[in-house]
Amino acid sequence: MAATISRKLSNSFEGALAGGGDPATSPLYVFGPFLKLIIVAGVAQVTFGATVWLAVFTVIMVSAMYRQVMTWITDGSGGSGLSEEEFGSWAVKINAGITVIEYTLTFLVSMAALVTFIADRLPVLNESFAGVQYRSILAVALSILTAWVVNLGPKVSAKAFGPATAAILGLLWVMILATIYQRGFHLPDFNLQAFSLSDVNFVDNGVATESSYLNLTLGGYARILALMTGIEIFANLVAAYEGKRAERSRKAFGSLIIIMGTTALTMLIVGPAIHDLANVHNEHVSVFTQTMDLLLPPWAAYLGTLIGIAVLLSASAAAAQGVQNLALGLRYRHYVPATIGQRNKHDVADLPVWIMTVVIIVCFIAFGTHEETYLALYAAGVFILLSMTGWAASKRLLRELKEKRTTSKTLQLSGTVVASLLTTGATLIIFEERFFEGAWSYLLLVPVMYFAFDYFRKKLGPPPSVEDRLGSIIAEQRYLPDTLGTAGGNVAFRKVVVPLNGSSLAEQVLATSRSFARSFDADLEMIAVTPEKRADDDLDEYLGMVRDLIVADGLSAKYTRRRGDPATEIDRFASETEADLIIMTTRGKFGDGVLTDSIAKRVIKKTLTPTLLIRPTDSWRSRRSKFKRILVALDGSAAAEATLPFIRTFASKFASKVVLFSVPEGSESEEFGETMHVYLEHIAETLREEGFDIKTLVTGSGPARTIVAVSEEEKVDLIMMASHGRGGTDRAAIHLGSVSDKVIQETPCPVFVVPLTRSDGE
Repeated sequence: MAATISRKLSNSFEGALAGGGDPATSPLYVFGPFLKLIIVAGVAQVTFGATVWLAVFTVIMVSAMYRQVMTWITDGSGGSGLSEEEFGSWAVKINAGITVIEYTLTFLVSMAALVTFIADRLPVLNESFAGVQYRSILAVALSILTAWVVNLGPKVSAKAFGPATAAILGLLWVMILATIYQRGFHLPDFNLQAFSLSDVNFVDNGVATESSYLNLTLGGYARILALMTGIEIFANLVAAYEGKRAERSRKAFGSLIIIMGTTALTMLIVGPAIHDLANVHNEHVSVFTQTMDLLLPPWAAYLGTLIGIAVLLSASAAAAQGVQNLALGLRYRHYVPATIGQRNKHDVADLPVWIMTVVIIVCFIAFGTHEETYLALYAAGVFILLSMTGWAASKRLLRELKEKRTTSKTLQLSGTVVASLLTTGATLIIFEERFFEGAWSYLLLVPVMYFAFDYFRKKLGPPPSVEDRLGSIIAEQRYLPDTLGTAGGNVAFRKVVVPLNGSSLAEQVLATSRSFARSFDADLEMIAVTPEKRADDDLDEYLGMVRDLIVADGLSAKYTRRRGDPATEIDRFASETEADLIIMTTRGKFGDGVLTDSIAKRVIKKTLTPTLLIRPTDSWRSRRSKFKRILVALDGSAAAEATLPFIRTFASKFASKVVLFSVPEGSESEEFGETMHVYLEHIAETLREEGFDIKTLVTGSGPARTIVAVSEEEKVDLIMMASHGRGGTDRAAIHLGSVSDKVIQETPCPVFVVPLTRSDGE
C-alpha cells in the first residue's frame, strides 16, 4: 500500500497520520468474524487470549523486521524495492499483481465495513429490494461516487475525504481508556490448551462441524491478521521524512510504532471487552458498535460511528489512488499498454479506477457487503507480500553475516527468519482456511497478471534506465527525492573559498563573493596559487589589500598562498578548510564569448565542493547576479537530483523564482515528456507548499543547447546543475559532466555546479 505525500514529514506523528489510516481501521472490523468463529464453536474462553497474543507477537516480529528494511531501503520503495533487489525482476511482476488484487480488496473491505457502520445506525439497510440488500445498493453508489471523486485528481480527493487518521487514533485511545476506567486493566489469558489437538464438535449455520482447538485458534488468527494490512506503507514513507538516512528510517519506524502499537493495545485491552460485552449473534449491529454503545456516552458512540465512516471512506479512496499510481508506474516501466495508464484532463489515470469499480460492484451484488466475506482474502495477499519481504531481508542479512559475523547481525537474522516463518505460516493458514471460498483466485489471477506484465514488457521493450526509475517513483508515489533536503531548512554556506591571481578576470568574483558572505554570514578564504616554476611576485601585497577592503566592509576574510598546480591546490585547500562553496571565474576574453580550457574546468572535475562559476563578458549580467531567477536542470536521474537541497537555500535567501527544467531526452517513448512533467510537478508541489515560487518546463532537444536557450528566454541569472566530481564515474554522472561542460562554455550566465560522488550517481 502507498500514500500520496506531497511534502516532507517532520516527525513520526505526522508520518503516522499520513500513512496509518489502513492499519488503524482494522479493529473496527476484525473482531466480528473472529469472535463469531470461536463463540459459535464454544471455545472462546480457551482460544481468545492465545489467538490475540499470537497476532500481537506477529505484529512485534514483523515490525522489527521492517526496522531493518527501513534502514536499507530509503528511497520509498520499501519491501517491494528490497524484494526486487534481492530476487530480481520477477519479484516486480509478482508484487504488482498481488498489489492490484490488494488495492481492490482494500476498497472492498473498507467499503463493506463502512456500510456496516452505517447499517448499525440505520437497520433498514439490512432489508432487501428485488433480492438485493439496500446496504449493497448503498455500497455500489458510494463506490461509484468515490471513484468519480478520486478521478478528479488528488487535490479534490484530499479535500473531499480529508485526513481521518487522527480521528480514528483518537477513537481507539478513547476506547482503550474507557475500557480501563470501567473494567480495570485486564489482559487476555494465554491458555496452552488453545494449541491442543483435542476434538471440538459444534453446529455452525445448522451444519454439524468437527474441528480441534488448534485449528480454531489458527482460524481465529487468520481472521484477525487483517490488522497487519498497511504495515508496508511505513517503509514506503521513509523517503518523505526530513533528515539523513538514519534519521528518516528512525522516524518512519516511530510512525509504525504509533499506529501498530495503538492497534495492538486495542486488541489486548479493548478486545476482551468486546468479547465480554458484545453479542455476536446480533446480525444488525457490529460488535465494535455494540461495545462503543456500552462503554461510551451516546453522543460519543455516535461520533465514533461518524469517525469510522470517514476513515473507511478515506481508506477506499486511498486504494483507488493507489491503483491510479500503480497503473502509471507500470505504464512507464512498459509492463502494461499506454492506454491503461492514460491520463484524463485532471492528470490522473482514470481507466484503472473504473475497471476496479466495476469488479467491486459485481462483488457487492454477487457476494454481499459483509466484510468477513473478503477479510481473509484481504489478509492473504498482504501476507504473501510480507513473506517475500521477510525472505528478501533474511537473504540480505545472511549475506552480510557471511561478510562480517557479529552478535547483533546474528540476532537480527534470527528475528527476521522468525518473522518470515510467521508470515509464511499465516499465508498457508489463510489459504487452507479459505481456499475454496476465494483464496484459490490468487493462484489464477497472479500468474495471469505476471504473464501479462511479462508479455507487454517484451513487446514494448525495456524502457531506458531513467524512464524505468521514473516509472518506479510514480508507481510507489515517491515524489520526494531523498536529496530534496529538509523542509524549512537550508544548506549552510559558512566558509567560501575564493581563488584569485591578481588578474582583473579573477577579480570579477569579488562582488558576488562579498554578497554571499554578507547574506550567509560566511567567512571568505582567498587563495592564490603560484606554479612551481614561476618566481614569487607581489601577490601578497595584492591579497592583503583585497582582504583589508573586505574586512573594512564588516566581513570576515583571510588569504593563503600555495605553490603547485592551481586546480589541485584549490581543491585541496577547499577540502582542508571544509569549505561549503568555491566561487571563481572561468578564463575567457571580454567580448568574444570564447572559453578555453581553464583552471575552473579542471577544479570542477576534481572537487567535491559545490562551485559557483562567474564567466565575465561585456554584459554586466554575467558579472553581477541577485539570484532572482534560477534555472535548475534535471533529467530524472538520481545524479541530477544532487542540486535539489540547494533550491531552498537560494530561494529562501534571495526570494528567487525557480524554474525546474528538463529536456525530454533519454527515451524513445512519445510519452516521456509527459512523464518528466509529472516528475517535475510533484517536486515543484513540495516546494510550493512551503511558499516558494516554482515553475516547471519540459521542452527542447539537446540538453546543453536547450539549457542555454531557455536561460536566455527566461532571463535567469543563475543556472544550477550537477556534474561529475571525484568518484562520480557512472554513466549518468559522465553525461551530466558533458552537459555541464558545454553549458559553462556557451552561457554568460553564472553557473552553480554540484559535484557528484560515486554514491550520488548510483
